[in-house]
Amino acid sequence: MTQIATVERILDNSHVVISVPRKSACGHDCEECAGCGVTGAAVEAKAVNPIGARPGQKVVVESSTQKMMRIVALVYLIPVVLFLAGYLAAAILTSHVGIQYLTAAVGFAAGILLAIAYDRKLKAQGGLSFTIVRLF
Repeated sequence: MTQIATVERILDNSHVVISVPRKSACGHDCEECAGCGVTGAAVEAKAVNPIGARPGQKVVVESSTQKMMRIVALVYLIPVVLFLAGYLAAAILTSHVGIQYLTAAVGFAAGILLAIAYDRKLKAQGGLSFTIVRLF
């Protein structure tokens, strides 16, 4: 996955801190919507700097698509799957609607907790890794 980022500061000879604009499904066409209030949100990350980029320069960065898909699955897909699994398992075992809803909510909460645990593990390992490919 490639993105455009800004080099913020140099860490050492081969690593820099970059600022990557946060992407969302809405595309942040704020002139048309102005509904979410998230303007200019960015994430700071560590990046390998094989081209010697300097602070203030715009660069094209690449990240692991496989790791990104794992993150997307954990954050979006797993909670929904566990929600449905909890509901369907309770529906098979009982006809009491309250128990079905409660089991579905517990499944959803378990999915959210898994996503939080993975996020903390990823941050402890240094986060998502980026490599600067070229100047923008």
